[in-house]
Amino acid sequence: MKIDDVNINQQLAIIKRGAEELLIEAELLEKLKLSAKSGQPLRIKAGFDPTAPDLHLGHTVLINKLRQFQELGHHVLFLIGDFTGMIGDPTGKSATRPPLTAEQVQENAKSYAAQVFKILNPEQTEVVFNSKWLAELGAAGMLKLAASHTVARMLERDDFTKRYKSNQPIAIHEFLYPLLQGYDSVALKADVELGGTDQKFNLLMGRELQKQAGMPQQCVLTMPLLEGLDGVNKMSKSLGNYIGIAEAPEVIFAKIMSISDELMWRYIELLSYESLETIARWKSEVVAGSNPRDIKVGFAQEIVTRFHNPADAEKALADFQTRSKGGIPKDVPEISINIEGESIGIAQLLKLAGLVESSSEAYRAIDQGGVKLDSEKISDRNLQLNKGVTVIAQVGKRKFANVTIL
Repeated sequence: MKIDDVNINQQLAIIKRGAEELLIEAELLEKLKLSAKSGQPLRIKAGFDPTAPDLHLGHTVLINKLRQFQELGHHVLFLIGDFTGMIGDPTGKSATRPPLTAEQVQENAKSYAAQVFKILNPEQTEVVFNSKWLAELGAAGMLKLAASHTVARMLERDDFTKRYKSNQPIAIHEFLYPLLQGYDSVALKADVELGGTDQKFNLLMGRELQKQAGMPQQCVLTMPLLEGLDGVNKMSKSLGNYIGIAEAPEVIFAKIMSISDELMWRYIELLSYESLETIARWKSEVVAGSNPRDIKVGFAQEIVTRFHNPADAEKALADFQTRSKGGIPKDVPEISINIEGESIGIAQLLKLAGLVESSSEAYRAIDQGGVKLDSEKISDRNLQLNKGVTVIAQVGKRKFANVTIL
């Protein structure tokens, strides 16, 4: 799309969709007008520290916004913080994070790059690594950068303040992180920087350092942190409330179908490619009596298609419908378990089959009525299964295995 294909007010409405805060709107309007007049796309920056190789839907809130900028004709700078990743982003952390090794950073960076192009247009994306300019700063450059701000200013950050007041240690190198992130904006001549709401301090640092360098200041767009499946905590792999974009189609589909009807609208606003007008029509239809489950099914298919393909989305729907009716889906993985004695306990079987992570989790699932063998609910924690038996084991609505005991 050419930059002048969409008028400025329309561009602004698209940019602000789902966003938490835009600083400063009047400045962005001027940048958009200048861009339309000159035909020069804006430089849109977002940084990612490669601390984990797998992306979930929470990460894609920001990446979707980058895609919207691309659809408006602008140029995305997808920054992989291979240098800052070796420091560790202290944002929201109650303790100093251990730095990653250069090898870990590079491995995770490869995974990031492979995944983001399921959303972004490669032709409008420039993948950059901040080691290119930060490694060249040297000791003198680092000292000059450190001299640009005071300790008092750094302690304005909420997480630093909390740690300082509670006598939690703050390493000196952690103060460098927001400075280095801000310097990235100087090096890249960013017009706009995107980040989560927890990144606001760091994003504003970029504006300040650009000002000190005599450059036009970037605008800052913060995006909300997406709640996980529990609808309370932000989506996080460590909390187990996440939807990974590399997960199997049927897993993604079933997880989306498990979210509440209320949370569904937030997911749709932040993650769907449908227009705001279409979403408003869906809401009106639900108010008028339509089943929100139908909207959720369509959204789940959209997300599965995005990260897999349409055929997988159809198959995932059929699989979900089968499970919802209490049936056993097709293509259940076949697993053989070798045992030393003549029988094995149900908890150990579920663990060895990969359906639970521990025996205690198995017992909880049994107590809650979530374990079935050949579609029959199991309530006996002490159940023993004999060697030579083959059963379809099920935990919850999504986990199945065709287990043969050898």
